[in-house]
Amino acid sequence: MPENNYPKLHNATWPGIVGKGSDEEPIISFDTMLEKTASAEVDGVRFDGVDLGLFDPHVGIYMNQDGGAERLAEKLSGLNLEVGSLVANVWAGSAMGTKEAKDTFVEQVRQACIFGKKLRDLGLREGGVIRVDSAASPEVWAVDPAANTKQIAETFRRACDVAADFGEKIAAEGEICWGGMHSWRAMLDTLHAVDRPNMGFQADMSHTFLYLLGYNAPEHRILPVDFQWGDRFALEEGLKKMTAELRPYTFDFHVAQNDGTVHGTGSHDKTGRHCLATDPNGKLDITKDAGYWLRDENGNITKAFRHICWDGCMFPNEVMTNQQTWNDILAALVKVRQAHGWYQEDKVVSPIV
Repeated sequence: MPENNYPKLHNATWPGIVGKGSDEEPIISFDTMLEKTASAEVDGVRFDGVDLGLFDPHVGIYMNQDGGAERLAEKLSGLNLEVGSLVANVWAGSAMGTKEAKDTFVEQVRQACIFGKKLRDLGLREGGVIRVDSAASPEVWAVDPAANTKQIAETFRRACDVAADFGEKIAAEGEICWGGMHSWRAMLDTLHAVDRPNMGFQADMSHTFLYLLGYNAPEHRILPVDFQWGDRFALEEGLKKMTAELRPYTFDFHVAQNDGTVHGTGSHDKTGRHCLATDPNGKLDITKDAGYWLRDENGNITKAFRHICWDGCMFPNEVMTNQQTWNDILAALVKVRQAHGWYQEDKVVSPIV
């Protein structure tokens, strides 16, 4: 397959941390995540890169030491992996609450932008976004939805101003466990309130799937209350409605699978359960349903992303340390690209990165 086939295929490294830390499920090292990613292969195709969570114990050491970015660049270049989107450690603060919490949130975005620029200057990062969420629960947000959405939007605008100085875009992750973005309608309200050209949405196929079912926001449920899983027509109509609303704001895209349930481990709140690409209980047709995000309402490929990424948080360690897991995941991404990707002799024309 040509090297300049688009979109590029990335793997997320933060699933080695998210929901981990117990004796039963210890953190999976950064090097192990990179090794499994770099070793995956499907018919000669490999991952092009990784998206990084900027927190300890994975990337923090590279951010906080002199020459750290250079050492990371050398490590990843040796594995033929580039860097895409970066997850700012906004949970050190919050987009709503005390002034100190909000200031910390913005500072974490600043640190992500600084590190992202270093990686760009080193030739390791050609695209991607800075990913954030509100770092606040739906329960706390619901105490005063209007005032709290206003707070979140004000913090996001401050973060956007910081990001703009670095030429970065910010993408808010749509996930049912984050206040002000726990439903498709709440997410739109927040984006509209922010009203910045460099503020958009990160669509994860697993997390956004729960938007259809109205978890944490029954009033915004899209699928009928009496929906049956065998009703593929209704499911597709729901996906069309949701993606039509959110696709125009989508800066970053995660390919994933979901079985229609919520799940949480460790300190992570319950959210849409990530399933293996091969899970027989998965409710999504990964290849086809990715098209609702990657194509417009007329079926035209949007070319909106330089790369797409697989996110599979909170899988058991025995699954994540099995190389076949990553081969299967890569195979799913390849199928998505074959169905909705594009190829040009020189470069992508005007990609949204």
